[in-house]
Order: sequence, then C-alpha cells, then structure tokens
Amino acid sequence: MIQKNIIRTLLIVFLYSVTLSNYTLFAQKIDTDSLLTEALHDAYKTRNYKLALKKSQLGIKLAPDYLDFYLLSGRIYQLTQKSDSARFYYNYVIERNPKYEEAFSYLINMDLEEKKYREAEILIDKAIETHPENKTFRYNKMTVYQSQNDDKKKSDYLKILQLQYPDDSELKQRIFNLDTKNNSERIGINYSYTTFNRKSYGPWHLGSLQYIRQRNWGSLIGRVNYSNRYASGESLIDGVQYEAESYLFTGKNNYSYVGMAYSENPVFPKLKLGYSFFQNFKKGWEADMGIRYVKTQDTEFTTAVIGIGKYVGSYWINLKSYIQSDKNNLYPAFAINTRYYFNTRFDYASFSAGYGSSPDERSTLGQYEERISLNSYRIGGGYFKLFNDHYITGIQLTLNNQEYAPDLKQTELELALMFQYKF
Repeated sequence: MIQKNIIRTLLIVFLYSVTLSNYTLFAQKIDTDSLLTEALHDAYKTRNYKLALKKSQLGIKLAPDYLDFYLLSGRIYQLTQKSDSARFYYNYVIERNPKYEEAFSYLINMDLEEKKYREAEILIDKAIETHPENKTFRYNKMTVYQSQNDDKKKSDYLKILQLQYPDDSELKQRIFNLDTKNNSERIGINYSYTTFNRKSYGPWHLGSLQYIRQRNWGSLIGRVNYSNRYASGESLIDGVQYEAESYLFTGKNNYSYVGMAYSENPVFPKLKLGYSFFQNFKKGWEADMGIRYVKTQDTEFTTAVIGIGKYVGSYWINLKSYIQSDKNNLYPAFAINTRYYFNTRFDYASFSAGYGSSPDERSTLGQYEERISLNSYRIGGGYFKLFNDHYITGIQLTLNNQEYAPDLKQTELELALMFQYKF
C-alpha cells in the first residue's frame, strides 16, 4: 500500500513538473513574441533604431533559437548603414534556416547596392535553389546582368525565364525592350493599294523604300515614299516624300521618338514633325505623350498625342488619342492597336480600329487638311512573320468608312504589303 502511494506521489510530481515547464515555455513564448512586436514597432513605425536594436538583442538572449530577432537585428544594422553587422546576422539566419526568404532578399539587395555582383549572383542561385517558386529572385539575377551592362547574358537569361513564365507581361516587355537594343540593320519595301467604292475615284498607290539601323542607343530609320493617285483611269497627282525617324533610349525605362518628313509635292504634306516620350512601368504598362506638327500647302496643324499600352501575356494592347483643332474647332481621333506575339517581336497577328483622322496615318496623310473635320471609322487586321532569322514579311487589310463631304460617305479598302531583309 505504501509502495503504491509513493508511485502515485512521484507520478503527480512528474506531471506537475511537465505542466509547469510547458507553462514556462508558453509564457516565455508570449513574452518574446510581445518583445518582437515592440521591437518591430520601434524599428518601422517610430524609427527608433537604438531602442529597437536593444530589444532585438534582448530577444536573442532570452530566446537564442528565435531567428526573427536575428533577422530584425540585421535589418536595423542595414538601415543604420552598418553593413558588416547586417551581413553577419543575415548569413546567420540563412545558415540555420534558409527558409527565411527575407534574409536572402535583404542580403541580395545589399550586394546589388554595393555592386558586389559576383557575390550577389552566387547568393541568388542559392535563393533560387531554396525558393524555386519565388520569381523575385530570378528577376534579381536579371538585375545583376543589367547592372553589368551584359546584354548577352541578360538576353539569354530572359529567354530562359520566358519559357518558365510565358504569360508574364512585364517579362515580355523587358524582352522586347532588350531586343530593340541588339545591333542589326534592315532594308525593306512597303506597298499599299487603296480602292474606293466611289465611281471614277482611285485607286491610290503608296510605295516606300526604307533603311533601318538599330543599335544599343536606339534606332535610325530613313525612308523615301512615293505616292500616285488615280481618278477615271488616269494619274491625277503623284510625288515623293523624304522621311527620317529615330527611337532613342533616354533612360532605363523610357525612350523617345523623333520624326520628320518633307515633300515639295502636294500629294504629301509639305512638312511633318513629331515627338513622343514613352515611359515603361511595372507589370507591362507603358504610357506616352507627344506632339505632331503638319504643314500643308495652305495651313498648319498641331496635334497633342496621349497613349497608354499594356502587355497582357502574349498580347500588346495600345490606345492612342489625338487632340487636334482647326479654326477653333476640336476634332479628336482615337486608335486602338492590338498585337498577339508568337516567337519574336517580328512574329505577330494584329488588329486595329479607330475613329477620325490623325497625322500618324501614312496612306491618307495627303488629305489630312480635308479629312480632319470629317467622320471616319476604320477596322483592320494583319499578319507578320520572320523567316530564317533574316526575312520579314507582312500583310495587312484595312476597311475605312470615310466621310468625304458632309453626309456623303465612301468605303475605302487598303491592302498593305511589307518585306524586309534583316542583316
């Protein structure tokens, strides 16, 4: 009987000790969690880094296995420009538990800021191996190549990422922007044939011979255009226009367009000038603002241009609005262009629609003065393809319901063909 009482007493003591120990650990957990919350508040809300560091160091003493205190200490040292101490704590966290993505992120950003690209690349590879689902680390690697101005490595790596994330709109934008910096040259011809359902009117012919020089600073385009318009089976008016355009990279995420065209023949405007500034944003967005100036034989026009575009997977959608006036009357024009890209920026199907006449329309620009105040509704589609890395071909069909006089309309059908050879 005495033996049973002793066993019962020992068992009660054991259970009490275990319960007390768990309670102590639980209470300690509550205390350290509260301490961490206070330290985070001091660091990020009140920016009292001295007090926050004091609390995080106390947390390390109370709970040496609680890695959040080490991570916070590293972050405070980083924010107070003590990089060696910050690196120590970040590496401590990564060595003991590489599941802490924040430790990788903070340390990678430090390497990038301090231009330690080799160390950054090694750390990024380790982060990707540990967190393969984290897309940010893969973008960090692309930032390394971009910071080193290594377009070859960046281009190769972008192609790898494209296979992994085929519907990433921001990635698609970066690929196209980088591709426009690759050195290349192209020569080509464009031809458009426009028919009208108005009796004894048309057709119109427009041909162009162009040269395109593409470099890492941008591109330069030279073009000679020839137009010949028929009526009643005879050539009514023809002439030549000389044109130059350039796209210039003005920053990491922006570029500019500059264009000029001149002609002595009334089939074209006498002078055309244009400028637009393009800004790229995250998630595939792009915005542009610009101005166009057109001088005809009799008058002058100035047009403001505002546009917005976005990559959505393999689609590029762009909306442009033209704010133009004549004799104190406002004549807006709108155009939407959509492309679906296949492999390269030269392989795509296009769809377009628009209202009104704008100075960016080549085939009808010679009648800009007459058309600006008249209604027009257009829709079109096309297909463009790169063959054997050198030959670029394209075809486009556009249907335009055009008012040629008040309450009088005509239907215009334009067939445009394009061929280029890429060096």
